[in-house]
Amino acid sequence: MLDTDFCMLLEGEISKAFANSSNDKIKRFWCDGVLLPTFKVNILRTFLNDNRKITVTVFAGFTGQDKYELTNHFGNKALSKYARGLDISECVPKPEEQNWFSIDTEQLKMDIQLL
Repeated sequence: MLDTDFCMLLEGEISKAFANSSNDKIKRFWCDGVLLPTFKVNILRTFLNDNRKITVTVFAGFTGQDKYELTNHFGNKALSKYARGLDISECVPKPEEQNWFSIDTEQLKMDIQLL
């Protein structure tokens, strides 16, 4: 499920991913919070099943206070677990991997691919 525990996990994993990045521009970035959408309709199972992604707010950057739009793209495993109301924490890739997230520091947008 998408809840505060998942947001806290994601916050830590994003910070680790920044530190492990081969991109020197973001290597010293860190994440200081992940906020769920304001409208609960955006995290309903039916919405996710139709869209396969959920957009949340993330505070990140050198100070951890730049407001980013983060789109979580759900892979088959994450989608299946979410549809059954199960924990999706294990669907967050290892922070050492380079291909699970992207960041646009100009547009203040991030994308994450969950398994």
